[in-house]
Amino acid sequence: MIAISGSVAISEDEFTITAIRAQGAGGQNVNKTSTAIHLRFDIRASSLPDYYKERLLAASHHLITDDGTIVIKSQEHRTQEMNREAAIARLVSVIKELTVVQKSRRATRPTRASKERRLASKAQKSSVKALRGKVKRSPE
Repeated sequence: MIAISGSVAISEDEFTITAIRAQGAGGQNVNKTSTAIHLRFDIRASSLPDYYKERLLAASHHLITDDGTIVIKSQEHRTQEMNREAAIARLVSVIKELTVVQKSRRATRPTRASKERRLASKAQKSSVKALRGKVKRSPE
């Protein structure tokens, strides 16, 4: 079982993991071993609560396909096991990230003291700038 939150967890048989050949640098090791991991997680068929499913399916995320499958490719590590752990960690972080409820912003008004401070600051800057002008000579 992989814990998503305190009360939500998914079992390891709900997603499929396939080993594929990694791309990029790595020398001969890349050519002969399948160290990259391809993880597929079907949101609709999962045991997640309905609220989680709705949030995930409604989200527009580059890892979620149109048919409601999360596809993660992990190839940053040299071993298959480390890539497997990285892919599962990425799955958990995507689910957590997309199911967090944002606090709604409550409109507030500036306090009287903050208004007075702002106006005093403006007056101070105005007087400083007024003193920067040319000095007028009095006729002697």
